[in-house]
Amino acid sequence: MRSRIRAFIVLGIAGMLVSYSGYSQNRPRTIVEIRGEQFYINGKPTYPGRYWDGHKIEGLLINSRMVQGIFDDLNAETRNQFGYPDTQKWDPDRNTDEFVRAMELWYRHGLLAFTLNLQGGSPTGYGNKGWINSAFDPKGNLRPDYMARLDRILKRADELGMVVMLGLFYFGQDEHLEDEKAVINAVDNATGWLLRKGYRNVLIEINNECNIRYDHAILQPERVHELIEWVKQKEGNGYRLLVSTSYGGGAIPKPNVVQAADYILLHGNGVEAPARITKMVEQTRQVEGYRSQPIVFNEDDHFGFDQPVNNFVNAIKAYASWGYFDYRKAGEGFNEGYQSIPADWGINSDRKRGFFDKVKEITGGGEN
Repeated sequence: MRSRIRAFIVLGIAGMLVSYSGYSQNRPRTIVEIRGEQFYINGKPTYPGRYWDGHKIEGLLINSRMVQGIFDDLNAETRNQFGYPDTQKWDPDRNTDEFVRAMELWYRHGLLAFTLNLQGGSPTGYGNKGWINSAFDPKGNLRPDYMARLDRILKRADELGMVVMLGLFYFGQDEHLEDEKAVINAVDNATGWLLRKGYRNVLIEINNECNIRYDHAILQPERVHELIEWVKQKEGNGYRLLVSTSYGGGAIPKPNVVQAADYILLHGNGVEAPARITKMVEQTRQVEGYRSQPIVFNEDDHFGFDQPVNNFVNAIKAYASWGYFDYRKAGEGFNEGYQSIPADWGINSDRKRGFFDKVKEITGGGEN
């Protein structure tokens, strides 16, 4: 199968591109681009002209991990544990409805991007315990209910001027795809759907933390670049999706991914010293094949936003984008955490307020 993927990529490079021209359903309002180290939206750098504490903010993509926006649990034995406090029942459409209603509030604080995942993330913060949450069936075909919920979120993001980093796979869920052929089919179906819909505010993340417990070899560090290259060969209406993948907390990307990726994803989980965030950015820029792509943290569970030194601030000072990851800890109430299910998508806890206040301070908030 590995040789088959390589053969497909060679064909793509030779010009036999998988084309989705003529099938666009939407005229996009929001178009994300990368120019050098900077992100652009609709032809302008993000946060144009913005500096904070003497550090350039223009071109960065401040973000938050909101991966459960289309969550469901297809396992009847575990589904009931995700009931809402007021109904004691889980409702995936309510979850997406409340997510969509909250997006404008995030945007008004200056948040321009968030991460979603077609296989979510751990609904208890860390770990997987039997739930089944996947927009793909075992053969890699798309589940229509998941994609309908995704469409609602992407449409609202397009209206607001927001960028969605869309992850395709999550460890603990990828094993529900029956084989490597199903993984490839899933990539084809997801990217084809996006191109047919005409969304141009989406950045692809092949999988969350490729070096953590994936069952399929093509999703592991040694081969995941094959899927990055595969996505890059697909285009619709003269446009292709920008694509990368991420590693676990504190890890530095390998050359095969750095050479293939359009932007570089880092995670700050487990990084207790903010100085290490600075060092991670410096080390990433030294990896063989790095060509001044934007560097983006899209997961970091460290806070201290009221302190002069924290992971968020150090990333900004190193000219790297930063992303907030918050989950509900033991004994905490419903309003805590964005990854925990059921989720309160508002800004209704001290941690959430601390993050969004800092985003507004750094970016200036409002329309950018």
